[in-house]
Amino acid sequence: MSDVKSQITPGLGSQETEATPASSPATSTADPNAPPSGAPPAQPPADDVQKTPPTIPPANTGPEAIATIIRSYTNAVEVPVTVKDSKGHLVAGLTYRDFRIFENNQPQRIQTFSVDPYPLSVAFVIDQSLTEDTMAKVNDSLGSIQGALTPYDEVALFSYNGPYPKELTGFTGAQSKRLEAVLALSKATGREELVPVTGGALAGCSITANGDCVDPNLQVGHSAGSMEMNPTKEIHALNDAILRAATELSTRPPGHRRILYVVSDGKEYGSKATSKEVIKYLQSHQIAVYATLVGDSARWGEGYMSRFHLPFQMNDNVLPRYTQATGGSLDAEKGVNGIETSYQHIAEEARAQYDIVYYSHEPFIDGKYRSIDVRVDRPSKEIEVTAKPGYYPATQDVR
Repeated sequence: MSDVKSQITPGLGSQETEATPASSPATSTADPNAPPSGAPPAQPPADDVQKTPPTIPPANTGPEAIATIIRSYTNAVEVPVTVKDSKGHLVAGLTYRDFRIFENNQPQRIQTFSVDPYPLSVAFVIDQSLTEDTMAKVNDSLGSIQGALTPYDEVALFSYNGPYPKELTGFTGAQSKRLEAVLALSKATGREELVPVTGGALAGCSITANGDCVDPNLQVGHSAGSMEMNPTKEIHALNDAILRAATELSTRPPGHRRILYVVSDGKEYGSKATSKEVIKYLQSHQIAVYATLVGDSARWGEGYMSRFHLPFQMNDNVLPRYTQATGGSLDAEKGVNGIETSYQHIAEEARAQYDIVYYSHEPFIDGKYRSIDVRVDRPSKEIEVTAKPGYYPATQDVR
């Protein structure tokens, strides 16, 4: 048989080639020190972090270009960054040269930089355990949710009132008739604000017999004529509601920004999950929490003091923990117009972020928390930089 010295390439026909010995070092043009195909480049030294420009997808190509790059490497870390000026307005026009990013205090080379807006996957959580007057304002504002979103976005709706959160609808188009109908049906009456009974025939007691209260004078540590404080224990399972919504949100495909949006007074009591456990889940699944704070927690001064937890009392406002730990933001509004405006403001902020991708120098799956520090080359008094402060690597990021 004759030697075959030609190849047939589809569309090109027969191409004459010369056989090259695989073991001949003289004819090899590959760099033996180059990283293998499909592997990220090694981390640069500290004094040579960003001399090579990052990959910048062409304008208006959408997030698919970024998602393709992220899927190529298992240790790629995506960091959405929001930059505002001293008046709270979004700062546009920055380039990769304006940013520096650190992981575990080590400088990282920005591999991909994009300013294209992402479509949003929004898990919307409504607190239905609000007082009647606050719940009425939230009900009136729900019709504005769709106005803040685009046809490319998708929304799932959740609510909670008591120990068990509910899924009102799975992910559906943000401008769909289904979402409009579910929003109309999700309105609730709220709860009456109860006043604790301090004494008398209606006061509670710690010792009962056959459902009746035993003589309080016989109770240990109780003296006749003393006043008792028996505050009503309210269930506000905010942690469980956020975890339920985050579980569904974590299944959304790449190419969408994962947003968990909460409308609540921030009170937490009675959840099975702790806020620490839920935050770790959020940080492991690239989910950012945004929130509109309503009710008494939105009042200036009282809203700030409610962030401090008093022993043996419910957590009055846990939402700042979630937004700060995931790179989201928090609006405090009391009126209907303010709540409606916050929907538009937060949707705009989540969409108009700078998207930074770098390759972590840490082992991909070690279960350890990695801190992130994003800095912008501007005076700190002129801008405010918001990004997630860290993350946990997760196996579901392997694609």
